[in-house]
Amino acid sequence: MRLSRYFLPLLKETPSEAQIVSHRLMLRAGMLRQEAAGIYAWLPLGHRVLRKIEEIVRQEMDRAGAVELLMPTLQLADLWRESGRYDDYGAEMLRITDRHERDLLYGPTNEEMITEIFRAYVRSYKALPLNLYHIQWKFRDEQRPRFGVMRGREFLMKDAYSFDLDEAAGKAAYNRMFVAYLRTFARMGLKAIPMQAESGPIGGELSHEFIVLAQTGESAVYLDRRILELPTPGEDVDYGGDLEPIVADWTGRYYAATEDVHDPERFAQTAETDRVTARGIEVGQTFFFGDKYSRPMKALVSGPDGVDRPVQMGSYGIGVSRLLGAIIEASHDDSGIIWPDAVAPFGVGLISLRPGEVAVDAACEEAYAALTALGKEPLYDDTDDRPGAKFAAMDLIGLPWQLIIGPRGLAEGTVELKRRATGERQIVPLAKALEIIGR
Repeated sequence: MRLSRYFLPLLKETPSEAQIVSHRLMLRAGMLRQEAAGIYAWLPLGHRVLRKIEEIVRQEMDRAGAVELLMPTLQLADLWRESGRYDDYGAEMLRITDRHERDLLYGPTNEEMITEIFRAYVRSYKALPLNLYHIQWKFRDEQRPRFGVMRGREFLMKDAYSFDLDEAAGKAAYNRMFVAYLRTFARMGLKAIPMQAESGPIGGELSHEFIVLAQTGESAVYLDRRILELPTPGEDVDYGGDLEPIVADWTGRYYAATEDVHDPERFAQTAETDRVTARGIEVGQTFFFGDKYSRPMKALVSGPDGVDRPVQMGSYGIGVSRLLGAIIEASHDDSGIIWPDAVAPFGVGLISLRPGEVAVDAACEEAYAALTALGKEPLYDDTDDRPGAKFAAMDLIGLPWQLIIGPRGLAEGTVELKRRATGERQIVPLAKALEIIGR
């Protein structure tokens, strides 16, 4: 992409409403624009990151055996009345009446709708296990939306729903999602710690929040520092096998809990040198709630004995849009964002120090073509801005690499290569720079 043809409205000043680092940097980097309290338009740069995150989530859900569909954002209130949640959910639910006086709502979550879909088609245990997911915009009418995408009213979410014959199979499905979450967040460069948590309005007694440590986190968390050293399951993890040892390793060996369920006596059993009290950002949550929805909504399957029984269910959410804020909170410096390679909007910032000069233009075009062929998605700054402004802009938007080409270096047969995360600079021939980036 050539910057001269791209829409990247950078801001020099930080808008007064931005209270935390991620919100400030997303506004300054031209990633989003507030249209109403807690509601944002995603501008091209932010939208690219959103899609990168979404694709990692999708790949890991598919790897774990989940099947993607897409449900509507508007739901019939009658479904929620069946489950008993319509009147209990509270003011965060946006309730709507259509022209035919039917009660609708803008879905904050989809347990009722997916249960209705399941019961319409599945009758036998032979169709189980089943896990259905989608990635969809949702709405919760937060009383005090704040912190940008961290606590907005409209947000993009991945929610998955598992269906199993009995509790043992249901907990095995829960374990598959638990492991998939560990892998998902690690691929984004995040260390997300699963912590015992309250299930809230979703329900059930088994729930974990996946927390990224950050000073701007909304809730206090308590953990044994050794949990930060646990290895993430690799690509070869067997989702058809017994995953309980992995889950037990992350939930049983070391203490980790949010403030809602914190047990000071248990925490005191952790060696004082290993105790960590911090703040965290929730980026995902898993729930196993058995027949909370299937029983009242009569989502029944016939078992091997021919007897109908309510299926055992779980639900699993990841805040896709919230993850942008969490990643920035975890990875930035005074100059701007530092994107992990896997979610960066572009892989390389290609900077021309002298647009219009024949040799510089030729070298930039060669680099642009080579980087594109390597799949590195270059953003080519071919504008007439001053070099200092170009460097500041590239640092602000945080692309992993900067490849800087100017007449002085070319006269010596070299270009400059900068790694954004470390600040390391190398003066090398163009071919060598492309080799380094392509590794």
